[in-house]
Amino acid sequence: MRTQVEDGVVRLDFEDSGPGIDPEQQVRLFESFFTTKSNGMGMGLPICRSIVETYGGAISVRNREQGGACFTVILPATA
Repeated sequence: MRTQVEDGVVRLDFEDSGPGIDPEQQVRLFESFFTTKSNGMGMGLPICRSIVETYGGAISVRNREQGGACFTVILPATA
């Protein structure tokens, strides 16, 4: 996990070293009821997105060049 404050926003990066996320699944990860797990409900990431957006932020995911995935949350920095 990395954090950075710059230009009025806080950026949080959550990285792993796994196989990454299939690009076809990346575009659907934040949809309600979409899951990659056999027992999943598909609600965790949509709930995260809703919370982040409520506070004026954004959440995204990308695969890392060296392997693994990176979820990024950007929130406005307020005093």
